[in-house]
Amino acid sequence: MEALTIKGTQRVLILSAAAAAGHLRAAEALVAAFEARGVSAYHLEVLRYTNPLFRKIYSDLYVELMTRQPDLLGLFYKVLDHPWKFQKRRLALDRLNTAPLVKRLAKERPHVALCTHFLPAEILLHLRRKGDLDVPIGMVVTDLDAHAMWLFHGLDWYFVAREETKVYLSALGIPAETIFVTGIPIHPVFSEKKPKRETRLHLGLDPDRITLLVSAGGFGVGPVESLVTTLQEVKHPIQIVVICGRNPRLEERLKGASFFRHPTRIVGYTTEMNLWMSASDLLVGKAGGLTCSEALACGLVLVIVNPVPGQEERNCDHFLEEGVAIRCNNLPALAYKIDTLLSDRERFYTMKRNALTLGRPRAAFEIVSTVLGT
Repeated sequence: MEALTIKGTQRVLILSAAAAAGHLRAAEALVAAFEARGVSAYHLEVLRYTNPLFRKIYSDLYVELMTRQPDLLGLFYKVLDHPWKFQKRRLALDRLNTAPLVKRLAKERPHVALCTHFLPAEILLHLRRKGDLDVPIGMVVTDLDAHAMWLFHGLDWYFVAREETKVYLSALGIPAETIFVTGIPIHPVFSEKKPKRETRLHLGLDPDRITLLVSAGGFGVGPVESLVTTLQEVKHPIQIVVICGRNPRLEERLKGASFFRHPTRIVGYTTEMNLWMSASDLLVGKAGGLTCSEALACGLVLVIVNPVPGQEERNCDHFLEEGVAIRCNNLPALAYKIDTLLSDRERFYTMKRNALTLGRPRAAFEIVSTVLGT
Protein backbone atom coordinates (compact mmCIF):
# COMPACT_ATOMS: atom_id res chain seq x y z
CA MET A 1 0.00 0.00 0.00
CA GLU A 2 1.04 3.66 -0.24
CA ALA A 3 3.50 5.05 2.27
CA LEU A 4 1.92 6.70 5.30
CA THR A 5 2.51 10.25 6.40
CA ILE A 6 1.94 10.55 10.13
CA LYS A 7 2.14 13.99 11.69
CA GLY A 8 0.41 16.39 14.04
CA THR A 9 -1.91 14.68 16.49
CA GLN A 10 -2.21 11.47 14.47
CA ARG A 11 -1.08 8.38 16.33
CA VAL A 12 -0.36 4.70 15.79
CA LEU A 13 -2.48 2.32 17.82
CA ILE A 14 -0.87 -0.97 18.91
CA LEU A 15 -3.39 -3.53 20.14
CA SER A 16 -2.62 -6.65 22.18
CA ALA A 17 -4.41 -9.10 24.46
CA ALA A 18 -3.12 -10.28 27.83
CA ALA A 19 -3.56 -13.94 26.93
CA ALA A 20 0.23 -14.37 27.26
CA ALA A 21 3.02 -11.99 28.19
CA GLY A 22 4.62 -12.16 24.74
CA HIS A 23 1.74 -10.34 23.05
CA LEU A 24 2.13 -7.45 25.50
CA ARG A 25 5.90 -7.26 25.13
CA ALA A 26 5.66 -7.24 21.34
CA ALA A 27 3.24 -4.32 21.54
CA GLU A 28 5.52 -2.41 23.92
CA ALA A 29 8.45 -3.04 21.58
CA LEU A 30 6.55 -1.53 18.67
CA VAL A 31 5.54 1.52 20.70
CA ALA A 32 9.21 2.10 21.60
CA ALA A 33 10.31 1.65 17.98
CA PHE A 34 7.73 4.11 16.64
CA GLU A 35 8.60 6.67 19.29
CA ALA A 36 12.30 6.27 18.46
CA ARG A 37 11.32 7.43 14.97
CA GLY A 38 9.47 10.42 16.39
CA VAL A 39 6.02 8.92 15.77
CA SER A 40 3.46 8.92 18.57
CA ALA A 41 2.21 5.42 19.38
CA TYR A 42 0.21 3.94 22.21
CA HIS A 43 -0.64 0.46 23.44
CA LEU A 44 -4.19 -0.73 24.05
CA GLU A 45 -4.67 -4.06 25.88
CA VAL A 46 -8.05 -5.07 24.51
CA LEU A 47 -9.19 -7.58 27.14
CA ARG A 48 -9.68 -4.62 29.49
CA TYR A 49 -12.56 -3.66 27.18
CA THR A 50 -14.45 -6.94 27.26
CA ASN A 51 -16.91 -8.32 29.78
CA PRO A 52 -15.30 -9.79 32.94
CA LEU A 53 -16.24 -13.42 32.29
CA PHE A 54 -14.91 -13.36 28.72
CA ARG A 55 -11.72 -11.66 29.95
CA LYS A 56 -11.16 -14.23 32.67
CA ILE A 57 -11.73 -17.19 30.34
CA TYR A 58 -9.58 -15.70 27.58
CA SER A 59 -6.56 -14.94 29.76
CA ASP A 60 -6.74 -17.12 32.88
CA LEU A 61 -7.84 -20.26 31.07
CA TYR A 62 -4.86 -20.10 28.73
CA VAL A 63 -2.40 -19.78 31.63
CA GLU A 64 -4.18 -22.53 33.56
CA LEU A 65 -4.05 -24.94 30.64
CA MET A 66 -0.43 -24.08 29.88
CA THR A 67 0.69 -24.83 33.43
CA ARG A 68 -1.65 -27.66 34.48
CA GLN A 69 -3.08 -29.25 31.31
CA PRO A 70 -0.58 -28.62 28.49
CA ASP A 71 -1.72 -31.71 26.55
CA LEU A 72 -5.28 -30.37 26.51
CA LEU A 73 -3.99 -27.01 25.30
CA GLY A 74 -2.14 -28.83 22.53
CA LEU A 75 -5.34 -30.66 21.58
CA PHE A 76 -7.23 -27.36 21.31
CA TYR A 77 -4.39 -25.97 19.20
CA LYS A 78 -4.63 -28.88 16.78
CA VAL A 79 -8.43 -28.97 16.58
CA LEU A 80 -8.65 -25.22 15.86
CA ASP A 81 -5.80 -25.17 13.33
CA HIS A 82 -7.99 -25.44 10.23
CA PRO A 83 -7.67 -22.32 8.06
CA TRP A 84 -10.91 -20.30 7.75
CA LYS A 85 -13.08 -23.09 9.24
CA PHE A 86 -14.18 -21.47 12.52
CA GLN A 87 -13.83 -17.79 11.58
CA LYS A 88 -17.53 -16.83 11.35
CA ARG A 89 -18.43 -18.53 14.63
CA ARG A 90 -15.44 -16.98 16.37
CA LEU A 91 -16.33 -13.50 15.13
CA ALA A 92 -19.91 -13.92 16.38
CA LEU A 93 -18.65 -14.91 19.84
CA ASP A 94 -16.11 -12.11 20.00
CA ARG A 95 -18.62 -9.47 18.88
CA LEU A 96 -20.91 -10.45 21.74
CA ASN A 97 -18.16 -9.78 24.27
CA THR A 98 -16.28 -6.76 22.94
CA ALA A 99 -18.86 -3.94 22.89
CA PRO A 100 -16.72 -1.71 25.19
CA LEU A 101 -13.76 -2.20 22.84
CA VAL A 102 -15.84 -1.12 19.83
CA LYS A 103 -16.85 2.06 21.70
CA ARG A 104 -13.25 2.79 22.61
CA LEU A 105 -12.08 2.32 19.02
CA ALA A 106 -14.81 4.67 17.79
CA LYS A 107 -13.39 7.38 20.05
CA GLU A 108 -9.74 6.74 19.24
CA ARG A 109 -9.81 7.00 15.44
CA PRO A 110 -6.12 6.06 15.02
CA HIS A 111 -4.18 6.75 11.84
CA VAL A 112 -2.93 3.16 11.68
CA ALA A 113 -3.49 0.03 13.80
CA LEU A 114 -1.12 -2.89 14.39
CA CYS A 115 -2.19 -6.01 16.29
CA THR A 116 0.03 -8.40 18.22
CA HIS A 117 -2.92 -10.70 18.88
CA PHE A 118 -5.65 -11.98 16.58
CA LEU A 119 -8.63 -10.83 18.70
CA PRO A 120 -8.29 -7.08 18.01
CA ALA A 121 -7.50 -7.71 14.34
CA GLU A 122 -10.78 -9.56 13.98
CA ILE A 123 -12.78 -6.71 15.53
CA LEU A 124 -10.96 -4.01 13.53
CA LEU A 125 -11.54 -5.80 10.23
CA HIS A 126 -15.22 -6.26 11.06
CA LEU A 127 -15.61 -2.55 11.82
CA ARG A 128 -13.82 -1.62 8.63
CA ARG A 129 -16.01 -3.89 6.51
CA LYS A 130 -19.09 -2.22 8.04
CA GLY A 131 -17.71 1.22 7.23
CA ASP A 132 -17.47 2.21 10.91
CA LEU A 133 -13.69 2.57 10.82
CA ASP A 134 -11.28 3.55 8.06
CA VAL A 135 -7.77 2.62 9.10
CA PRO A 136 -4.91 0.47 7.72
CA ILE A 137 -4.53 -2.69 9.80
CA GLY A 138 -1.45 -4.83 10.31
CA MET A 139 -0.96 -8.20 12.01
CA VAL A 140 2.24 -9.04 13.89
CA VAL A 141 2.50 -12.81 14.41
CA THR A 142 4.31 -13.52 17.69
CA ASP A 143 5.20 -17.16 17.04
CA LEU A 144 7.31 -18.70 14.30
CA ASP A 145 4.33 -20.44 12.71
CA ALA A 146 0.95 -18.86 11.95
CA HIS A 147 -1.89 -20.84 13.52
CA ALA A 148 -5.31 -20.65 11.83
CA MET A 149 -6.45 -18.18 14.50
CA TRP A 150 -4.07 -15.60 12.98
CA LEU A 151 -5.54 -15.89 9.49
CA PHE A 152 -7.63 -13.08 8.00
CA HIS A 153 -8.37 -11.76 4.54
CA GLY A 154 -8.05 -8.04 3.94
CA LEU A 155 -5.17 -7.07 6.22
CA ASP A 156 -2.83 -4.41 4.87
CA TRP A 157 0.29 -5.99 6.37
CA TYR A 158 1.33 -9.33 7.80
CA PHE A 159 4.62 -9.35 9.74
CA VAL A 160 6.02 -12.83 10.29
CA ALA A 161 9.14 -14.47 11.70
CA ARG A 162 10.21 -16.78 8.89
CA GLU A 163 10.23 -17.07 5.11
CA GLU A 164 8.51 -20.44 5.51
CA THR A 165 5.58 -18.71 7.23
CA LYS A 166 5.28 -16.29 4.33
CA VAL A 167 5.20 -19.21 1.88
CA TYR A 168 2.47 -20.87 3.94
CA LEU A 169 0.31 -17.73 4.14
CA SER A 170 0.74 -17.11 0.43
CA ALA A 171 -0.39 -20.66 -0.32
CA LEU A 172 -3.56 -19.96 1.68
CA GLY A 173 -4.40 -17.01 -0.55
CA ILE A 174 -2.99 -14.09 1.37
CA PRO A 175 -1.30 -11.71 -1.13
CA ALA A 176 2.47 -12.17 -0.96
CA GLU A 177 3.05 -8.42 -1.33
CA THR A 178 1.35 -7.86 2.02
CA ILE A 179 3.56 -10.34 3.92
CA PHE A 180 6.88 -9.14 5.35
CA VAL A 181 9.49 -11.37 6.98
CA THR A 182 10.79 -9.16 9.78
CA GLY A 183 11.18 -11.46 12.75
CA ILE A 184 9.19 -11.07 15.97
CA PRO A 185 9.43 -7.51 17.37
CA ILE A 186 11.49 -7.20 20.54
CA HIS A 187 12.34 -4.05 22.45
CA PRO A 188 14.90 -1.79 20.73
CA VAL A 189 17.29 -2.16 23.69
CA PHE A 190 18.11 -5.64 22.37
CA SER A 191 19.68 -4.07 19.29
CA GLU A 192 22.30 -2.40 21.51
CA LYS A 193 25.21 -4.83 21.89
CA LYS A 194 26.68 -5.13 25.38
CA PRO A 195 30.01 -6.80 26.20
CA LYS A 196 29.39 -9.97 28.19
CA ARG A 197 32.21 -9.66 30.72
CA GLU A 198 31.46 -6.05 31.62
CA THR A 199 27.75 -6.77 31.86
CA ARG A 200 28.36 -9.67 34.24
CA LEU A 201 30.52 -7.48 36.45
CA HIS A 202 27.85 -4.77 36.39
CA LEU A 203 25.24 -7.29 37.56
CA GLY A 204 27.48 -8.75 40.25
CA LEU A 205 28.04 -12.06 38.46
CA ASP A 206 31.26 -14.04 38.11
CA PRO A 207 32.70 -12.82 34.78
CA ASP A 208 34.38 -16.17 34.02
CA ARG A 209 31.56 -18.67 34.59
CA ILE A 210 29.20 -20.07 31.97
CA THR A 211 25.87 -18.47 32.83
CA LEU A 212 22.48 -20.17 32.57
CA LEU A 213 19.41 -17.94 32.49
CA VAL A 214 16.14 -19.50 33.63
CA SER A 215 13.08 -17.56 32.56
CA ALA A 216 9.69 -18.21 34.13
CA GLY A 217 8.07 -15.95 31.54
CA GLY A 218 6.38 -12.62 32.13
CA PHE A 219 3.66 -14.22 34.27
CA GLY A 220 6.11 -16.34 36.27
CA VAL A 221 4.45 -19.71 35.73
CA GLY A 222 5.68 -23.25 35.24
CA PRO A 223 7.62 -25.85 37.30
CA VAL A 224 10.53 -23.47 37.88
CA GLU A 225 11.59 -24.84 41.27
CA SER A 226 12.02 -28.37 39.90
CA LEU A 227 13.97 -26.97 36.98
CA VAL A 228 16.32 -24.96 39.19
CA THR A 229 16.84 -27.97 41.48
CA THR A 230 17.82 -30.15 38.53
CA LEU A 231 20.27 -27.55 37.20
CA GLN A 232 22.27 -27.86 40.42
CA GLU A 233 23.38 -31.30 39.14
CA VAL A 234 25.31 -29.83 36.18
CA LYS A 235 28.96 -30.87 36.59
CA HIS A 236 30.57 -27.93 34.75
CA PRO A 237 31.28 -24.80 36.78
CA ILE A 238 28.27 -22.60 36.04
CA GLN A 239 26.23 -19.84 37.59
CA ILE A 240 22.46 -19.62 37.35
CA VAL A 241 20.16 -16.62 37.11
CA VAL A 242 16.45 -17.22 37.68
CA ILE A 243 13.97 -14.58 36.47
CA CYS A 244 10.71 -15.11 38.37
CA GLY A 245 8.59 -12.60 36.46
CA ARG A 246 5.40 -11.37 38.10
CA ASN A 247 5.39 -14.14 40.70
CA PRO A 248 6.58 -12.83 44.10
CA ARG A 249 5.71 -16.14 45.79
CA LEU A 250 8.08 -18.03 43.52
CA GLU A 251 10.76 -15.41 44.15
CA GLU A 252 10.30 -15.70 47.92
CA ARG A 253 10.43 -19.52 47.89
CA LEU A 254 13.58 -19.64 45.78
CA LYS A 255 15.34 -16.99 47.85
CA GLY A 256 14.66 -19.12 50.91
CA ALA A 257 15.90 -22.35 49.31
CA SER A 258 19.01 -24.13 50.54
CA PHE A 259 19.66 -26.64 47.73
CA PHE A 260 21.98 -24.46 45.62
CA ARG A 261 25.30 -26.06 44.67
CA HIS A 262 26.14 -23.49 42.01
CA PRO A 263 26.06 -19.71 42.50
CA THR A 264 22.40 -18.83 41.90
CA ARG A 265 20.80 -15.39 41.63
CA ILE A 266 17.05 -15.01 42.09
CA VAL A 267 15.55 -12.01 40.33
CA GLY A 268 11.91 -10.90 40.49
CA TYR A 269 10.15 -8.94 37.78
CA THR A 270 12.72 -6.94 35.84
CA THR A 271 12.79 -4.37 33.08
CA GLU A 272 16.46 -5.18 32.43
CA MET A 273 16.02 -8.51 30.69
CA ASN A 274 18.38 -7.31 27.98
CA LEU A 275 21.19 -7.01 30.55
CA TRP A 276 20.57 -10.46 32.05
CA MET A 277 20.49 -12.00 28.59
CA SER A 278 23.62 -10.14 27.51
CA ALA A 279 25.36 -11.61 30.55
CA SER A 280 24.23 -15.19 29.83
CA ASP A 281 25.22 -18.09 27.56
CA LEU A 282 22.15 -20.34 27.61
CA LEU A 283 18.45 -19.74 28.09
CA VAL A 284 16.72 -22.61 29.90
CA GLY A 285 12.94 -22.91 29.75
CA LYS A 286 10.05 -22.90 27.33
CA ALA A 287 9.93 -21.99 23.65
CA GLY A 288 7.87 -18.82 23.69
CA GLY A 289 8.31 -16.68 20.59
CA LEU A 290 9.16 -13.40 22.32
CA THR A 291 11.57 -14.68 24.96
CA CYS A 292 13.41 -16.88 22.48
CA SER A 293 13.65 -14.00 19.99
CA GLU A 294 15.21 -11.84 22.69
CA ALA A 295 17.63 -14.63 23.58
CA LEU A 296 18.70 -15.19 19.97
CA ALA A 297 19.35 -11.48 19.56
CA CYS A 298 21.84 -11.84 22.42
CA GLY A 299 23.45 -15.00 21.01
CA LEU A 300 22.08 -17.40 23.64
CA VAL A 301 21.76 -21.11 22.99
CA LEU A 302 18.25 -22.34 23.79
CA VAL A 303 17.72 -25.26 26.17
CA ILE A 304 14.05 -26.07 25.69
CA VAL A 305 12.46 -28.15 28.43
CA ASN A 306 9.13 -29.91 27.84
CA PRO A 307 7.71 -27.40 25.33
CA VAL A 308 3.97 -26.88 25.57
CA PRO A 309 2.21 -28.84 22.79
CA GLY A 310 1.07 -26.55 20.02
CA GLN A 311 2.87 -23.34 19.20
CA GLU A 312 5.82 -23.98 21.54
CA GLU A 313 6.51 -27.37 20.00
CA ARG A 314 6.38 -25.79 16.55
CA ASN A 315 8.75 -23.05 17.65
CA CYS A 316 11.03 -25.72 19.09
CA ASP A 317 11.07 -27.62 15.79
CA HIS A 318 12.29 -24.52 13.97
CA PHE A 319 14.97 -23.77 16.57
CA LEU A 320 16.29 -27.33 16.40
CA GLU A 321 16.31 -27.18 12.61
CA GLU A 322 18.34 -23.96 12.70
CA GLY A 323 20.90 -25.40 15.12
CA VAL A 324 20.30 -22.95 17.97
CA ALA A 325 18.63 -25.25 20.52
CA ILE A 326 18.70 -28.53 22.35
CA ARG A 327 15.52 -30.12 23.70
CA CYS A 328 15.00 -32.02 26.93
CA ASN A 329 11.76 -33.94 27.33
CA ASN A 330 12.70 -35.58 30.65
CA LEU A 331 13.75 -33.26 33.45
CA PRO A 332 16.07 -35.79 35.19
CA ALA A 333 18.22 -35.83 32.02
CA LEU A 334 18.57 -32.04 31.83
CA ALA A 335 21.92 -31.73 33.62
CA TYR A 336 23.37 -34.51 31.47
CA LYS A 337 22.27 -32.81 28.26
CA ILE A 338 23.73 -29.47 29.30
CA ASP A 339 27.02 -31.08 30.39
CA THR A 340 27.21 -32.92 27.07
CA LEU A 341 26.77 -29.67 25.16
CA LEU A 342 29.30 -27.76 27.27
CA SER A 343 31.84 -30.55 26.83
CA ASP A 344 31.69 -30.12 23.06
CA ARG A 345 33.06 -26.59 22.82
CA GLU A 346 33.05 -26.51 19.03
CA ARG A 347 29.37 -27.43 18.89
CA PHE A 348 28.52 -24.98 21.67
CA TYR A 349 30.21 -22.01 20.02
CA THR A 350 28.77 -22.94 16.62
CA MET A 351 25.30 -22.83 18.15
CA LYS A 352 26.02 -19.44 19.69
CA ARG A 353 27.07 -18.10 16.28
CA ASN A 354 23.94 -19.62 14.75
CA ALA A 355 21.85 -17.84 17.36
CA LEU A 356 23.33 -14.46 16.50
CA THR A 357 22.78 -15.14 12.81
CA LEU A 358 19.15 -16.14 13.34
CA GLY A 359 18.38 -13.29 15.76
CA ARG A 360 16.48 -10.25 14.49
CA PRO A 361 17.20 -7.55 17.09
CA ARG A 362 15.86 -4.79 14.80
CA ALA A 363 12.58 -6.52 13.93
CA ALA A 364 10.50 -3.76 15.54
CA PHE A 365 12.35 -1.11 13.52
CA GLU A 366 11.81 -3.11 10.32
CA ILE A 367 8.08 -3.18 10.97
CA VAL A 368 8.02 0.56 11.63
CA SER A 369 9.95 1.27 8.42
CA THR A 370 7.53 -0.88 6.42
CA VAL A 371 4.47 0.87 7.85
CA LEU A 372 5.98 4.32 7.28
CA GLY A 373 7.29 3.36 3.86
CA THR A 374 10.86 4.44 4.66
